[in-house]
Amino acid sequence: MSGTIIGDNFGLPIIGPGSRIGVLGGGQLGRMMALAGSNLGYHFVTLDPTPECPCGQLTEQIVAGYDDKKAARLLAERSDVITYEFENVDAEVAALLERLSYVPQGSKLLFTTQHRLREKAAVEAAGVKVAPYRKVSSEAELQEAVTQLGIPSVLKTATGGYDGKGQWVIKSIAEIGPAYTELSKAGTELVLEQFIPFVKELSVISARSPRGEIKTFPVAENIHVDNILHTSIVPARVEADVLHEAEQLAARIAESMEAVGLLAVEMFLTQDGELYVNELAPRPHNSGHYTMEACTTSQFEQHVRAICNLPLGEVKLMSPVVMVNVLGEHLDEVVGALSQGAWTNSDVVPKVHLYGKSGSAPKRKMGHINLLCHDVQHGLDWIQQTNIWRNQHS
Repeated sequence: MSGTIIGDNFGLPIIGPGSRIGVLGGGQLGRMMALAGSNLGYHFVTLDPTPECPCGQLTEQIVAGYDDKKAARLLAERSDVITYEFENVDAEVAALLERLSYVPQGSKLLFTTQHRLREKAAVEAAGVKVAPYRKVSSEAELQEAVTQLGIPSVLKTATGGYDGKGQWVIKSIAEIGPAYTELSKAGTELVLEQFIPFVKELSVISARSPRGEIKTFPVAENIHVDNILHTSIVPARVEADVLHEAEQLAARIAESMEAVGLLAVEMFLTQDGELYVNELAPRPHNSGHYTMEACTTSQFEQHVRAICNLPLGEVKLMSPVVMVNVLGEHLDEVVGALSQGAWTNSDVVPKVHLYGKSGSAPKRKMGHINLLCHDVQHGLDWIQQTNIWRNQHS
């Protein structure tokens, strides 16, 4: 294992530069991780079923399904350390890799965050609030849960689902039957959550190394459209004590769950200043993309540092920033504006990141732009003035 130092004064391995990092998943998160890690001297290999996936365009790629145990063994043979870029990894494959290779994130955290009921219990065990919820196994149980939690409430599949998929906001008694019928098709447990009337959606990306060092990135204020992240605004437009509490909660959860690598913590802020954790993601996160130019260390470099047990980088915010997602319906106009040099504004510096995906489709994430600015309102105004996101309204 070239470049690997076995043991430090904590008795834990340091995976040094020159080593090879295996990535389960070859999407844009793996791509940006490889770009950041290569600057530190690491090599990468990714396992993904799609030929020429975004990460595979830059690294060696094993083309195979995530449940392919032969391919997993090959990934283990070619890697000094293995990480993942999304949480819906086959549990048996994750356990196999843990036996065959070094997977510092482990399968325990993955096992927890793959299932909403287990995840909520883990957050509560850390002493952090989540929305009141009930496990649902039948339509009768859903009827009872709605009676207890009230309307509106949110029915979700316990596993799978992202960008609003696998969810149904129940707004009337008449929707209970159809909601159960539709979501039970997934064949998984369901969970009903009390609807939290939030005033802001916030997120914090925390990083923890095997030696126990923890750092949290500045809090992002997130705006979703059609259940897909539209913009992340940093600094978040909330009181200083809320920023401090959000960072503290994220660090507490990372410590309690003994996370290694990044842990994204999504939260709701209510009118009375209460914070409720909505979801966790044990990986780089869309709401952390702003760090690529706006912070002294990006989330992707920090993840590499954490899984390799290097000292974590500083996370100082160097510039106010607004991150805006580029979906399939925006791509042509973004490429056209970029090619024609249309964006010249002394108040805003747009930094464009396109993911190299082979097929564009509406609502599919094709890239993002980090808008470095003197004030976040300048970035928000820039988004409106370009007219590219004219149909995006939260």
